[in-house]
Amino acid sequence: MLVQHILKSKASPGVVTLGPNAKVADAAKLLAEKRIGTVVISEDGEAPMGILSERDIVRELARGGASCMERKVTDHMTTRLVTCTLQSGVGDVLNEMTEGRFRHMPVVEDGKMVGLVSIGDVVKAQLAKLSMEKDALEGMIMGY
Repeated sequence: MLVQHILKSKASPGVVTLGPNAKVADAAKLLAEKRIGTVVISEDGEAPMGILSERDIVRELARGGASCMERKVTDHMTTRLVTCTLQSGVGDVLNEMTEGRFRHMPVVEDGKMVGLVSIGDVVKAQLAKLSMEKDALEGMIMGY
């Protein structure tokens, strides 16, 4: 299965972004309102500069207290992004996320974001694939 199949099945295919001058408090509010775990930081909404997650915010709150909420998102975002393409295999994406210990990956084609996949999306796709394989094997065994 490819990343493009995951994006086609998502209820909300777009990517939630914030500009680099936004405050961490703005990001936290957006994450809470949208009930999502990460926001991509981008000047134009197309090219990712970084990513800010709930974990990033909590980590900074623990280190420096509530004052981090008034800083720019660029002060705390992850800038070494790992991205994938529409043609990336789901297994490869799952391996990257597991090894890198992150939960969200921008999907980029020709330098522009076309989507975002989460570890939940990838696991769901893998489970669906396993279920189809199981059904096919059972059908073969039973003579269907």
